[in-house]
Formats: sequence, C-alpha cells, structure tokens
Amino acid sequence: MASEKKKTPAAKRPLSPEEQVASVTIADVYKAAKQLEGVAKRTKLIESPFFSSVSGNSVWLKPENLQNTGSFKLRGAYNKISQLSDEDKARGVITSSAGNHAQGVAFASKHLGVKAVICMPATTPLLKIEATRAYGAEVVLSGDTFDDAYAKSLELQKEKGYVYVHPFNDLKVLLGQGTTALEIINELKDVDAILVPIGGGGFASGVAFAAKSVKPDIKVIGVEPAGAACMKTSFSKGHVSSLHTVDTVADGCAVKTPGDLTYTFCSKYLDDIITVSEMEIMSALLSLIEKHKLVAEGAGVLSLAALDKLPFSNKKVVPIISGGNIDISTISALIDKALIARGRVFCFAVPLPDKPGQLLKVSQVLADENANVIKLDHNQAKVTDSFKKVVLEVTVETYNEAHIQRITEAMKSAGFDIERIY
Repeated sequence: MASEKKKTPAAKRPLSPEEQVASVTIADVYKAAKQLEGVAKRTKLIESPFFSSVSGNSVWLKPENLQNTGSFKLRGAYNKISQLSDEDKARGVITSSAGNHAQGVAFASKHLGVKAVICMPATTPLLKIEATRAYGAEVVLSGDTFDDAYAKSLELQKEKGYVYVHPFNDLKVLLGQGTTALEIINELKDVDAILVPIGGGGFASGVAFAAKSVKPDIKVIGVEPAGAACMKTSFSKGHVSSLHTVDTVADGCAVKTPGDLTYTFCSKYLDDIITVSEMEIMSALLSLIEKHKLVAEGAGVLSLAALDKLPFSNKKVVPIISGGNIDISTISALIDKALIARGRVFCFAVPLPDKPGQLLKVSQVLADENANVIKLDHNQAKVTDSFKKVVLEVTVETYNEAHIQRITEAMKSAGFDIERIY
C-alpha cells in the first residue's frame, strides 16, 4: 500500500483589523502588564495645581517621560518581543524609527537576548543614533527620510528573515501601550478622563481599549497636532486617509497615515479627538518646565496643550506626558518661541539721531517700565533713509502682552517711533 503524502498545513489567513479588535479582551492587557513587571517603571501620577487652574478640572500628570528609555514606547515593544516564539526570537527583530520606538525595541531586545536591527535615516541626530546603539542594537543608516529607512528595513527583513516590530499598527504593541491606562486607573480609581497623544494611533488604541474595558464610563480623548491630524482626518472621511504633508514641532506624532488596525480601535473606543496648534504645544512645554521642573518633547506635551479645550469642568483628568527625548538645542529653540508667543520677550527697532545721549534716553524709558534689556544692537552702519540717523535694535524681557503695549506707549510718549520685530 502506497504511503500517504503528508499534507502541508495551509497558511492561516491574517485576521482583519475588525477581527483583531473583536478577538482581544482586557486579559490580554493584564498579560502584557505581567510581561512588563520589573522592566517598565510604574510612573506615579503627579497632582498639578497649575494645570488644574488652567483647565478647570482636577489634573494629575502621568509622566511617561520618566519611563525607561524616556517614553511609553518601551511598553509595546517589550510586550511584542517577549511573546515571540523561541524560533522567532532566534531570527531577530527589525524596525525603522528615528525616535522613541527605536530605543524601545533596542532596550527590549537587549533585555530578552534578541538581536535587534534598527533602520534610521542618515539625517538622524547623532545623539539618538548613539542612544539606540547603547542599548545593543545594530543601527543601519539609510537615506534622508523615514520612508527611505522604512524601505531599507523591509528589504533587510525579506533578505534576513527578521521579525518586524511595527511602531503602532500591531496588536501586541498596542496592548503593551494599554498597560499605561491600567496604572492610571489603579492609582486614581475615580478618574473621569484620560488624554492621550496620537501619532499613528497605537498609544491611543491601547489606552482607550484598556480604560474602557476596566471603566466603561471613563472618557478617553485623543490629541493631535493640527499640522499632523491624520486620525481626525480619517475619522471625518470615515476611512483610513493620508495627509499630503505634515508640519509640527511634535515630531514624534508627525505621521501622515494612521494604521488600519489603530484606526479601527480608535473608531470604537475613543470619545473624541482634539487638535492643538504649534504655539499651544510650545506653551505647554514651557509651563511643564516652569511649574513642574519636568522636560518633555513636543509630542510628549500634546495632552497638556489640550487641557483648556476640554468640554467639561470639575472632573478628574489625567493627561499622559508620552515622552521626554529631546535634545538641548531643540528644547532651547522651542522655549524661545514659546516665550515670544506669551509676550515674555519683546524685540523692537527704533531709529535714533546719530548723536550722544540717545541710547541713555531709550534705556531710561525701559527702566521706568521695568523692562530688562537682554540684547542691544547699536550699529552706526545700520543707517535709515536719513544720513543722520542709526537704527537701534533692542530685546527685552517682559511680563506679558499688556506689558509690551505699555512699553510701546511709553516709547511713543518719549518721542521714539518703534517697529516691533517680534
């Protein structure tokens, strides 16, 4: 009798986003929390009198900028990699990222003894490249943009057989992010609302799913930069949609297209999405530094920037500070812009007769108005249309816009015609 040929089992059909959403339970998030024990920090809530006064609600901050690797991304990356089979772990993992996901994957892989390859644009700041390498990952620099690095990662995955760890459009990744919500509710059981930033939507998906599963009456509100509102745009069109361009200081959320899985999760579990402007983001960053002595990146303070836009008051609200990986030069530039936007720095030009004593007169007016001079440019080469006049540029510290107006009026009363530069 002829021996029967063994049948090769048919490959399983990948589950659709809708099927994946239907397949998960809160037990999957608790499983992720178990995986993260001893790996991820339980970042404790910080009560904020300042942000409470701003929003008219009782505000507690969830400081994931203090998390290992400086952001929440570790949670999802570790949950994904830790649950790979031994065979898949032996293959190694790969991803593409120039930011927090890169460090999350590198950290998780080192902890689990898995080879990690991270593709980054060649334009990535050296600080981020070295931080990723410090966790033991192999960094491959390719192209000038994220798309170039992403294409390289897919090429290497196909060539080497690595397991891909997507930054947001992956079920185990977003379930790991959802452990943040469990910690919030466990610490503040009567919390009424959670604010969570949206880039590709993985963080918002996990947090909204976990929060609603544990506490169905809680509000979960996503926050996007107005210059990169891919999820809100997709919601308005009723399907996953791509932005033509993105432009925001919140580079961690500068995503053109949300994931199809994250779109499905957010559609089902998010209550609303608020968009915030660039100036609102920078102002929130400055307030966090001034009032709480905490440093965050642009994307990290999106939830803080939305606090004064909430359609309710007298509720217990937790905005999540999602990350704090920002270099000194960038934070300095953002602070400078925030100070200007708040009227805390005033720069003006004034034409003066080219004769002794004029600078003293300007200085006296400023002293009388309690304006602290931080920069002067008195250059006789900067002539006006009159040969006998020069232009003086002055930068002063001010209290607010009203203070700037008082200075302007005082200068006018003293006979000086000034032009505001910023």
